[in-house]
Formats: sequence, structure tokens, C-alpha cells
Amino acid sequence: MPKVLVIDIGNSQIKWACATATAVGAVREIPSSPAAIRLRFPKSLKADLAVVSSVVPALNGILRKSLHRRGIHKIHFLSAKTDLGIGICYPRPRTIGADRLANAAAAFQLFGGPAIVIDFGTAVTFDIISKKGEYVGGVICPGLRSMTDYLHEQTALLPRISLKEPRRMVGKSTVEAMRTGAVIGFRGLISEILSDLKKELRASRLPVVATGGYSRLIARKVKGISAVRPKLTLEGLRLIGLRLLAKT
Repeated sequence: MPKVLVIDIGNSQIKWACATATAVGAVREIPSSPAAIRLRFPKSLKADLAVVSSVVPALNGILRKSLHRRGIHKIHFLSAKTDLGIGICYPRPRTIGADRLANAAAAFQLFGGPAIVIDFGTAVTFDIISKKGEYVGGVICPGLRSMTDYLHEQTALLPRISLKEPRRMVGKSTVEAMRTGAVIGFRGLISEILSDLKKELRASRLPVVATGGYSRLIARKVKGISAVRPKLTLEGLRLIGLRLLAKT
């Protein structure tokens, strides 16, 4: 059975797992840093191919060398030129983030088209796949953690907060007030963008798939989100990896 090492290099974290023809295995996370790549991958890794989506180009060479030292020499960095299993209808395909392409490929395979993927990462991205199975564009807005960290960094008295479901609308402390504003307000942002996208797309059937760090927290009370798939990016890398292996 073919084995694919799937790696998603994000701005804050690197997520990776070993995947087979049927599933993505246990997901591990390390910080997005050169030291973490060099020191925190297992000493021995076995895979027929490593497929990588990266939004931090400065780490790509370091990762490649680290995988070579561990005996993995077939490494594919996903791009718009990759055989994704979907088409791209977008003016400048090379500017699309590799993680967004992986998400789109997985969503079309799992849910068909048209479909929307919402990825709750450092930035929140909405990606649209057409009925014909083409990536056609999307929306980018600041992520939930980015917004709350900015408040902490730019003000003297507002603390850095943990993000979880607020107990009430009216906060009885600074932390409670910030948490309500962040979580409830962010749901409003997501709901409004999603509502306008649905109006523009005019599709009778439109699955909406949420993924990323805060997908479960936010999606639980946003109408119109069909499914939460925390491993969606890695699932897309798995499917793409299998396509690449089948061609060799």
C-alpha cells in the first residue's frame, strides 16, 4: 500500500501526518521554525512520497534537507502547476496559496461542486470551487487569533485571552467582554461573508466545509456550514499525493 507523508507549513504551525490510500493518520504539530523542523521530526520516516503545502517559502529548503536526512528523497511542493484533480479558473494561478489549493481539491473530491471551504487559520480564507470542479477565487480576512492578539499588542490594558465559547453576552470582566466580542463578532463576520457569497453564486446546492484551528468553535453556531473537517488540507495533500504516485 502506498504511503504518503503529508505536510502543511502554515504561518504559525507545521502540521504533518502519514497517510495511506484510505486515510490520513494521526496529525502532529510543531512550530513553524527552522529549529523545530531540524529537531522535532522523528529520526526515521518512511514514505513513498512527501507532499507539502507551504505558505512560508523560507522554510521549504530547510524542510527538504531535513527530509533528505531522514531518507525521503521524493518531495513535491504543491503549486498551481501540480495535477490537483481540479482545474483552476483564476487570473494569476501562481498567487494562490498551496493550502488553499489542497483544500479545494479535497472539498471537490468529498462534496462535489459547487462548494465553499472556510479555513480558520492565521488568516481566514473562503475558497470557491465551481460546479465544473474549478478553483475560481475566494475571500481573505484576518484570523480570530490575529485580531485578538492585535488588540493586546496595540493597547496598554487589554490582555491576551484564551478563545472559547462566551458564557454570556454582557461581559463581567475585561477578558469576558473581549471573548464575547471576538467569538460572537467573528461569527457575524463569517455569516455575513457566507451569506453574500451564496447570493452571488446562486447555487441550489452549496456545501460549506470548515477547517483549521478555530473551525469547531466558530462553526458550531454559524448557519449554513455543512461540515467541519479539521484534516481537510492534509486530506487534499493525501489525494494529490496518490495521483502523483499513480503517474510514476
